[in-house]
Amino acid sequence: MKFTVLTLFPEITGAYFASSIMAKAVERGLVEYQAVQIRDYATDRHRSCDDAPYGGGPGMLMFCEPLGRAFEAVGVSRRDVVVGDKTERQSRERLVVYLSPSGELFNQKTAEEFAGEKELVLLCGRYEGVDQRVLDLYVDREISVGDYVLSSGEVAALSVIDAVYRLIDGVITGESLDEESFIGGLLEYPQWTRPPEYGTLTVPPVLLSGHHEQIRKWRLKKRIEKTMQVRPELLAKILAEIPAGHGPGGDAAGRETKEIKEIIEIVREVQHERDKNA
Repeated sequence: MKFTVLTLFPEITGAYFASSIMAKAVERGLVEYQAVQIRDYATDRHRSCDDAPYGGGPGMLMFCEPLGRAFEAVGVSRRDVVVGDKTERQSRERLVVYLSPSGELFNQKTAEEFAGEKELVLLCGRYEGVDQRVLDLYVDREISVGDYVLSSGEVAALSVIDAVYRLIDGVITGESLDEESFIGGLLEYPQWTRPPEYGTLTVPPVLLSGHHEQIRKWRLKKRIEKTMQVRPELLAKILAEIPAGHGPGGDAAGRETKEIKEIIEIVREVQHERDKNA
C-alpha cells in the first residue's frame, strides 16, 4: 500500500516512516511512502501557499493553485471532467483524504476501509484550512481524528496512517490484532509482565495458572468491565446489534451464538457486581 502525503512540512511525516515497525514495513515492501512539499508548486518568489479568506475573518487559507498542481503531479486528476455538454465524475484508483476537524469522525471501521485501498493520498491542512474548490475538485473524503482542533494536519495524517498501515497483511500478526481495543467492539484487557511481584502489587493468579480457557474468560470479562466503565456506548452498541434469538434461551446455534451468549452472561455478571458494590 502507498501513502502519499501533501504537506508544507514533510520533515514531520518523513521521520515517522523511518522508525520502528513502519520502517520495517517499508523495507519489506509492504508500505510505500511519498512526501510532497506543496511549496514546490508555488510560483512566486516567496513560495506562497496561503492568502486571506474572501468575506473577511481571522487567519489564512491555503489557496488553489499550488495544491492543484501538487495533486496533478502525484497523479490525482480532478474528480469532475467536462465531456461534451455534461460534467462527469471520474473513478480513481487512489483515495484522496483531507484531514479536517469538520470532517467525518475517523474510527476503527474507517481504518479497516482505508486498509483495503491501493493508495491513500492525504492532504494536511494548516492555518484556517483549504479553499473549498480544492476539496470539491480533488478530495474524496474529509476526515476528523476527533472532536478537537490541531494546529498541524500532519499530526492528524500520522494518526490515520498509523491506524491503517498496521492492518495491512504481514505488518502485524493477526493474533496481535484480534484482541486489541475496538476489535469486536470492546476495549483491550489490562496486561502484566515480569516481575510477578512489584512492591505490594502482584500479577492476578489466573494469568500464572497456565489454564488457557480460564485466562481467555478472565480477559473477556476484563474487556467488558473496562468498556462498561469508560466507554459504555461501545458496549451498548454491541448489545443493540445482537440479533433476536441469539441471547440466552435463543434457539440459534453455532460458534457465533456461543460467543454472543457468553458476552451477555458476563455483562449481566459484571452489572450485578457493580450494583452490589454501589
